[in-house]
Amino acid sequence: MPGCGRAWKFGDDINTDYIIAGKYKLSITDIDELSKHAMEAIMPDFSEKVKRGDFIVAGRNFGCGSSREQAPLVLKRLGIAAVIARSFARIFYRNAVNIGLPVVECEDADEIQQGDMLEVDLQKGYVKNVTQGKVYKIKPLPSDLWEILAEGGLVNYVKKHGKLPWQ
Repeated sequence: MPGCGRAWKFGDDINTDYIIAGKYKLSITDIDELSKHAMEAIMPDFSEKVKRGDFIVAGRNFGCGSSREQAPLVLKRLGIAAVIARSFARIFYRNAVNIGLPVVECEDADEIQQGDMLEVDLQKGYVKNVTQGKVYKIKPLPSDLWEILAEGGLVNYVKKHGKLPWQ
């Protein structure tokens, strides 16, 4: 689960076409190859510079647009530890949880700057901005979604437990 990493800052209304353009989704089926194009419409060298354990930090409505599951998948494949945003599009939020990518709602996400070092603890419910010396509370995940994330996604959860968490 999330630990310590660098912040990659994006704004409001980052849609799934910005995360992974449809032109690649239709022509590239290998997730490693597809991941090389993550966020390139906004930050062309993102996939080359991001490191495992880093965080995406955004404003409101992150992941809006189409319901493509590849959007959270490419971020997870690149090693993004969590996406921290003021709010998420509902379908992106559930797709992320279902594939085991933590999504963190934080009202103070706007205070975080590009390159800040962050420490995230989902269980204790905070984002610590190590660079700025600030701690932000996060919205707790519902228990059933926390259980899915803890198992690494919905498929892993069902394989282990033989049922969905709400059954």
